[in-house]
Amino acid sequence: MPADPLHRAGEPQRSTTSQPPRGSGTSAIEVRRSARRRRTVSAYREGDRTVVLIPARMSKAEEQRWVTVMLDKLAAQESKRVLGDAELAERAERLSAQYFDGRARPASVRWVTNQNTRWGSCTPAEGSIRLSHRLQGMPEYVVDYVLCHELAHLLVPGHGPDFWRLLDAYPRTERARGYLEGVVAAARLPHVPGVGDEQDT
Repeated sequence: MPADPLHRAGEPQRSTTSQPPRGSGTSAIEVRRSARRRRTVSAYREGDRTVVLIPARMSKAEEQRWVTVMLDKLAAQESKRVLGDAELAERAERLSAQYFDGRARPASVRWVTNQNTRWGSCTPAEGSIRLSHRLQGMPEYVVDYVLCHELAHLLVPGHGPDFWRLLDAYPRTERARGYLEGVVAAARLPHVPGVGDEQDT
């Protein structure tokens, strides 16, 4: 097996190999635990195997969550296609029809580069939706979640129970939120952008 470029020579590790989640397109996942690795998690492809490097102290539940996050991250990196503003608007229209009976009708949907502490924002009075460029390259279901989140704000302001009931129509809400929380944790930000912020994701 080739040397792992992310480990120091002689660094103690523990490995486990498991079958990947259904539909991941990978034949096996190898998790390597390291006592020297304190906080960082990383992953790379090695042939038809995905290797995920985690701190030794992580619980099994944390390991499973991080494996999912890192598989999604690798898939996003491998999929370079980025939607343009016109495609983003079409996608928002399709999502509105699919999950909100077409009631959420944005006047504009576009990428912006000035949102570094939130994933998306919406101005209901103008019907405008803006998505952070940081979402570009993330899995499609994550981009769709943020679009649905902002579409829901066109119908319900704030993050009250009515808002979350409406957003529950999107079936991958929890998975997408988990992915974004993982991204934030990996970057060691103090909080998940938008949680508790009015009409921001």
